[in-house]
Amino acid sequence: MSAPQPYAPDPTKGVLVVDWPLFGELSRALAVRVAREWHPDLVFGIATAGVVPGAAVAAILDVPFHSVLVSRRYQAEQVRETPAVFGAVPADVRGRRVLVVDETCDSGQTMRLAVGALVNAGAREVRTAVSFRTGSYAPDYHALATQAMIVLPWDREILVDGDLRPNPKYAGLLPEPLA
Repeated sequence: MSAPQPYAPDPTKGVLVVDWPLFGELSRALAVRVAREWHPDLVFGIATAGVVPGAAVAAILDVPFHSVLVSRRYQAEQVRETPAVFGAVPADVRGRRVLVVDETCDSGQTMRLAVGALVNAGAREVRTAVSFRTGSYAPDYHALATQAMIVLPWDREILVDGDLRPNPKYAGLLPEPLA
């Protein structure tokens, strides 16, 4: 696979660089919003980036956590435009209330696939939650609505030859590291 290409965000929408403390507060706010009106039996994080906020929300709500991989496939170094569900949903969703959590939601394609997989597996009720609502799709719960491109704390750096380095896909978007 080739190196990640730098993102070219819409300059009118800006870039929101999220640090760990902000991520923690947004996860807490998301869990509180859910708990005020509904109590899920299980939380599912959409892998990969939705696993982190999903696990945090599940821990705050004190309910079991699972993940489901909904991703765009990489074939011959080309990204497939349509996401797909990979793997089976655990049988313990049958008859249960399930909260699906992802980090961002724009068009809702990924979220709809995850919800469909859970409903097909027998979930009694499925609701959706995201840290960042960035587009037209309206999840049941969100912590922050923005049109900015989101840079998540776990995605800012990658390991290169054993050293943490700025992620090249955000070249020119992130502040330069201190020397």
